[in-house]
Amino acid sequence: MTSEQVADRTASAAAAQNGSGHGASEGYQRGLGNRQIQMIAIGGAIGTGLFLGAGKAISKAGPSLILAYALAGLVIFFIMRALGELLMYRPVSGSFSEYAREFLGPFFGYVTGWTYWLFWVVTGITEVTAAATYMQYWDKSIPQWVSALVFTVVLYLANLISVKLFGELEFWFSMVKVTAIIGMILIGIGVLTLGFSDAADTASVSNLWSHGGFFAGDDGITSMLMTLQIVMFAFLAVELVGVTAGEAKDPKKTLPKAINTVPWRIAVFYIGALIIILSVVPWTAFEAGKSPFVEAFARIGLPAGAGIVNFVVLTAALSSCNSGMYSTGRMLRDLALNGQGPKFFGQLTKSGLPLRGTTCSAVLMLAGVGINYQWPGEAFNYVVSFATISGMWAWIMILVAQIRYRRKADRGELPQSEFRAPGAPWTSYFALAFILMVIVLMGIDQDSRVSLYCAPLWGLIMGVSYLVLKRRNPAAFERKSTEHYAKLAADARAEAEHVV
Repeated sequence: MTSEQVADRTASAAAAQNGSGHGASEGYQRGLGNRQIQMIAIGGAIGTGLFLGAGKAISKAGPSLILAYALAGLVIFFIMRALGELLMYRPVSGSFSEYAREFLGPFFGYVTGWTYWLFWVVTGITEVTAAATYMQYWDKSIPQWVSALVFTVVLYLANLISVKLFGELEFWFSMVKVTAIIGMILIGIGVLTLGFSDAADTASVSNLWSHGGFFAGDDGITSMLMTLQIVMFAFLAVELVGVTAGEAKDPKKTLPKAINTVPWRIAVFYIGALIIILSVVPWTAFEAGKSPFVEAFARIGLPAGAGIVNFVVLTAALSSCNSGMYSTGRMLRDLALNGQGPKFFGQLTKSGLPLRGTTCSAVLMLAGVGINYQWPGEAFNYVVSFATISGMWAWIMILVAQIRYRRKADRGELPQSEFRAPGAPWTSYFALAFILMVIVLMGIDQDSRVSLYCAPLWGLIMGVSYLVLKRRNPAAFERKSTEHYAKLAADARAEAEHVV
């Protein structure tokens, strides 16, 4: 360990002691290169929501789901550009809670940090459970709990070796998903243009409007709007690239590049894939609970399609669990350094990894998997449904923080970001309005209303615990001055530029 690292660790420990926030360096090692950051960004936008969840959305909205993904994708781009502006102002690992803490106050930073941590713990539980279920496709003799245990332990150990190994795992997990989608698109284009395969007789672009019209759902445009909650769920974790800010090599170049690829990623992997699939297979052939990719492969005449998609969704689930292991440890440490979480989680290993926070989260994931197997009832479904609303809470905090940051920067109180969000703050206002509309639609839809039931209970827990902790340690919850954060931002940018 270098003398600089020792000094950084000492500064971090002091910050945790007095609740003063992060020092110039958080003590992490910048082991994530451009190649890994790009794939983390891509992988965050492609999950089981596309490979499995799209079937239900197609059956509800028909081809108009393409428009839903386009609208949601535009909003996601606005969110990511708002995040990018904040990241270039102050590149820190606990980005969401840090920006909420700075621009909205200690309470919002506290709630955001713990909510995002819980989001990934719950997501990790569901994804490792799903991964164990997918293994049954090949060998039903393996108990699900054994697969879940093996997957959790392997990913946990990978996260403890080095941040570079985490990045490599995400790179290859994302590569599998990208290859599958591109392969499906190329095969579909071949069917449409060259006329090969069993689906050639019925495959046509006219399938996008010839089976009841483009807005072919039961209620037309309303059906399309009601799928927006499913669509937004599919995009959860796209913001994960922000958590990597404290460990990215040359974040000044890699993070903006990753964020600027959001439009073409959504255009190709979501809109492009759906256009091809719905052209090859009429939308009326899809139903909830079945993957549209499996149906498309079956219509084309590739019997191995089900196995291919099962392997892809297995990697998607493991990728999500891997991301959960990574992000939960960082969030717990951020809370610890700011005095808003147990100091126990503030320590790093010699290789710059938050061992204690990651271990705690992994144990909870395993416990959750056990609970799910033992009592797979409505109580667990309520907890799982919380993931959607908690993920959108992080997006709301990003947008509000960016709006307030831009105001201060325009007044000269804070330095301007080198990666300004185009059209802001109006694009951020639009994104906020869109998210609020989706939340209202969730309340209207009976299937997704359960997601909102958990929010008041979690809000009550956060409010009570905040008051208790604030009384015990008032200094940790004092609002810091603009000058304090301006100094931290300057130190963070200088440190990020020094370690390349």
